[in-house]
Amino acid sequence: MKRIGCLIAALSLLMTLSACHTGGEAEQTLRIGVALYQQEDTFIETVTRELQRVALEKEQAQNCKINLYITDGKESQTSQNEQVDRFLERGYDVICVNIVDRTAAAVIVDKAQAAGVPVIFFNREPVEEDLRRWKHAYYVGLPAGDAGVLQGELVLDAWRTQRDTLDRNGDGVIQYVMLEGEPGHQDALLRTEYCISTLANAGVSAEKLASDAANWQRGQASVSMRQWLQEFGENIEVVFANNDDMALGAIDACAEAGLDKRSMPFIVGVDATPPALEALREGTLKGTVRNDAVGLAESMMELAVSLSVDGEPSQDLELTDERYVWLRYEAVTAESLEDQAVS
Repeated sequence: MKRIGCLIAALSLLMTLSACHTGGEAEQTLRIGVALYQQEDTFIETVTRELQRVALEKEQAQNCKINLYITDGKESQTSQNEQVDRFLERGYDVICVNIVDRTAAAVIVDKAQAAGVPVIFFNREPVEEDLRRWKHAYYVGLPAGDAGVLQGELVLDAWRTQRDTLDRNGDGVIQYVMLEGEPGHQDALLRTEYCISTLANAGVSAEKLASDAANWQRGQASVSMRQWLQEFGENIEVVFANNDDMALGAIDACAEAGLDKRSMPFIVGVDATPPALEALREGTLKGTVRNDAVGLAESMMELAVSLSVDGEPSQDLELTDERYVWLRYEAVTAESLEDQAVS
């Protein structure tokens, strides 16, 4: 996929689109700083592209001038803190932060409060105590555990409908490997926990053959899967991946080992990125969970504009505990993609 030209690989990009009000001449430009944890992340790239699209639509609908200034933290919290400092020094109206280290949000919240600038965290949830340090700190995202539940349900449905195919050794137990995100990352921990507990709650026995933290990366996942195939071979019946990039890495390793879509394990991911949806159609990926990139972008922009213009969240947004905008995951299979295409 070609990188979106509006993103800068190192520090920043100033993208002028075309001051939010209901009509007449533009009064003031709304400037939004967006700090990414890692620009190369496929899902984050999708969110950023959607945010740019929504900003353009918002301009046209409300006679706005919106500047998005996007930075890449390159997985360094120190770099991201410096980028946030620059947003605040330059008087940006709102900052949106896809935080590198969820336990480090207090520093950013305190700086935003001192500057009187609302801060919207997204996709990577800060510690709740940090978010509550200031009334204008918010989080937009999806409950991480729900993705694990839906992954477990995808495998559970296959177990119930095609058990003879899934249970390769006929022992009545699902043998699986787990590709995890960053060590200690909340999304990784909860997705890992809930996909297995969903099977256990349904009375299905599962045996973990191996697990590894592949840090959300396709290449790292491929290396781990290659090793597991050498060690366990056809005993691997299911591959749980905390995101689609790692699921695709597992598929890469299987293809290198000469496996086709019929002989590959049952592989599931999270995010429903475009490459993952293509793998679903091909039959190598068996299921994924849609992480709502469009909803994230729309909610962030609605919140950012309302905070800048009205000083409070839009009434069109449903806030939980005055801090959280929660969106919902959705399980996706090749069959559901076909149904959507037909409808």
